[in-house]
Amino acid sequence: MAAVKLDGQEVNTSGELPKIGSLAPDFTLVKSDLTEVSLNDFKGNRLLLNIFPSIETNVCASSVREFNLLASALENVKILCISMDLPFAHFRFCSAEGIQNLITLSNFCDERNFAHKYGVLLKDGPFKGLNARAVIIIDSQGKVIYTQLVEEIGNEPDYQSILTFLQTDPAK
Repeated sequence: MAAVKLDGQEVNTSGELPKIGSLAPDFTLVKSDLTEVSLNDFKGNRLLLNIFPSIETNVCASSVREFNLLASALENVKILCISMDLPFAHFRFCSAEGIQNLITLSNFCDERNFAHKYGVLLKDGPFKGLNARAVIIIDSQGKVIYTQLVEEIGNEPDYQSILTFLQTDPAK
């Protein structure tokens, strides 16, 4: 179990982020067009998982906008933005914001398996049952090569660290 903060108050997650060097846990999530995708559907690509509580909050929306901008500059990296929001909310947000460079995925109907497997399910506090804010990068062979659990849920990820890692990663 890991601890993060929400407005300065400690809240716990269901576990730990996957270990660097481990195989990324498989998942099946729902796209905004209601089709399902699994980790295997992205085989051969580097993946950046932007995991967050809800696209309906300002910080989460900002992270999706920022990763959409970053996606256009990154080679062989697919960015997956993952929250418990319904696919309809993802579709509405992306349509209104002109988000086209990334894929939004919902883990609302997988009985929280994704959140458990990736150690991001919030176990207590006001956001109990939602995802914690984290970034995980998976290489083209399916191994976890970078993790960032954002200590304060109300803060955005450290984009510069993520970008630096992606630009210097020898497994491009």
